[in-house]
Amino acid sequence: MRDIPSALQTKLDSGVTTLCHCWKLTRRDGVVQGFTDHDDDLIIDGLTYKAGTGFTSSEATSRFDLSVDGTEIVGALSDDALLESDLAAGRYDAAAVETWLVDWSDVSLKVLTARSTLGEVKREGQAFSAELRGLADTLAQESGRLFTARCSADLGDARCRFDLVAAELEGDGGVESIEATSALVATGLDGLAEGIFTGGKLTWTSGANSGLSVEIKEHRVASGHARLSLWQAMPEAIATGDTFTISAGCDKRFVTCRDRFHNVVNFRGFPHIPGNDFVIASAEAGAGNDGGSMAG
Repeated sequence: MRDIPSALQTKLDSGVTTLCHCWKLTRRDGVVQGFTDHDDDLIIDGLTYKAGTGFTSSEATSRFDLSVDGTEIVGALSDDALLESDLAAGRYDAAAVETWLVDWSDVSLKVLTARSTLGEVKREGQAFSAELRGLADTLAQESGRLFTARCSADLGDARCRFDLVAAELEGDGGVESIEATSALVATGLDGLAEGIFTGGKLTWTSGANSGLSVEIKEHRVASGHARLSLWQAMPEAIATGDTFTISAGCDKRFVTCRDRFHNVVNFRGFPHIPGNDFVIASAEAGAGNDGGSMAG
């Protein structure tokens, strides 16, 4: 049950119109921002909620299961509030959002109306719209371990336990030249076999994209130089001399774990699980359809 201040409840009962919405966004990197649909900035608990950003919200309908139907916020991208590059870089992905109903004539009178996370974000020119996902959305997310033929661990993590540093499959590199928007020739990777970094991760340590990570689509060796293709273009242009850290990739197949990394003891998949072809296969005339090991 929401705790509505008695003074605010009195104004609500009287049909007061000095109300506005405020949104507090907390990104996963710790950055906190405030926005309001009021026509002037508001300072609440030390945080400035900025006006003039075009922030508005659609009508929200809360259901008995705590989820929210059809709720979204829309706003404008501006240099001093929301940067298009930050949005494209994913810095607002899954940001926590608090929605407050505030009496702008006395900002101490406020009530928290919803807690949610940012979902799908759409951009059109200098405007954006973002889906707000309710608390129950967490219940719809896939969780727990799945029975799949491929490994569920990531190469080098606590479950995989493979030491990328000891195997010299993690290190530093730089951009020697740029071949396309998301393709580059790298330095510092000489002597490593082609394909080692395919499916791996590249994290920029300098340049306009510093701190951002991207998955590697393909690692080739041509004319003695490593060439990297990225799965997606970076939000800012890559420049010659930009540096990065890089780690090897894994296609999560049993044979790769066994032959390339010799790490079968930590394989987190089920390579002998029957596939779809086996499951839907029908009995064949003349074949030994005796149930195999399950025969009595």
